[in-house]
Amino acid sequence: MFKYSLDNKRYYTLNYYNKMKYNSKVFKISLNTGFGCPNKKNGKGCIYCYNGSGHYKGIDLLTQFEIVKNIMEKKWPNSKYIGYFQADTNTYAPVSILKEKYESILNLENVIGLNIATRCNALPNDVLDYLEELNKKTNLVIELGLQTIHEKTSTLINRGHTLKQFEDAVKNLRKRNIDIVVHIINGLPYETKEMMIETVKYLSNLDIQGIKIHMLYIIKGTELEKLYNENKFHVLTKEEYVNIVCDQLEYLRDNIVINRITGDPDKDLVVEPKWLIKKFGVLNEIDKELAKRNSYQGIKYKKSTD
Repeated sequence: MFKYSLDNKRYYTLNYYNKMKYNSKVFKISLNTGFGCPNKKNGKGCIYCYNGSGHYKGIDLLTQFEIVKNIMEKKWPNSKYIGYFQADTNTYAPVSILKEKYESILNLENVIGLNIATRCNALPNDVLDYLEELNKKTNLVIELGLQTIHEKTSTLINRGHTLKQFEDAVKNLRKRNIDIVVHIINGLPYETKEMMIETVKYLSNLDIQGIKIHMLYIIKGTELEKLYNENKFHVLTKEEYVNIVCDQLEYLRDNIVINRITGDPDKDLVVEPKWLIKKFGVLNEIDKELAKRNSYQGIKYKKSTD
């Protein structure tokens, strides 16, 4: 059995992490502040980004929180909650507004922390200083989108930042002792399996605490859909994705928490791949492939000496 597991998982799941840290069922409640994103100022943003109305957009935060909490409480009473500031860039506002939004959720009963999704180029010094202060009061995690380490791909998908900016953000957050979860995407246009594994090898040698592995999916009405219709770039099959993820897990440091390991598209909006809609089927195939290999997270990890 993998050392950070209580079941058949051969990787360090978020569920295991939460059970060990909080000794309780913990739910992340997704929230939409409506802050927007600096990368959308030119009207474009990342090419895979859907510019629709957004989940809970226009509904105040406390109402958003209560809607989800009421659903969770019926199934799992006496749970604990983490406010997940998810949509767009959640440090893209003055500190006074950030403080108002974050702390309105922290003041709620049974809220034990915050996860804040943002971009590496939306963390000015005054925001970093406030996050350092916040980190001393609660369980704070900053989720940073990276997607790929390859600059050619990053330019193609219009990420709007460099790898150096990402590295600087990691250093600035970690010197303040703030935990980091990094998002990556497998199957970006024209990337090879080797390139996707290189991204994970790079992250495995950074001081990060968690990772979210997504599968690229094409959503109706996005720039990515236009690119796909024009060029029909290869979209990973389920078998290819499972194989790549298992390879990535083998190279990933074993104490990095896997917060997510597949995508989760809206079935009414997704163009490709349709197989991704059956999320639990993908998770089961990853478990089966690791068992078939008799493998687990970190088995091939080697610390960089560069």
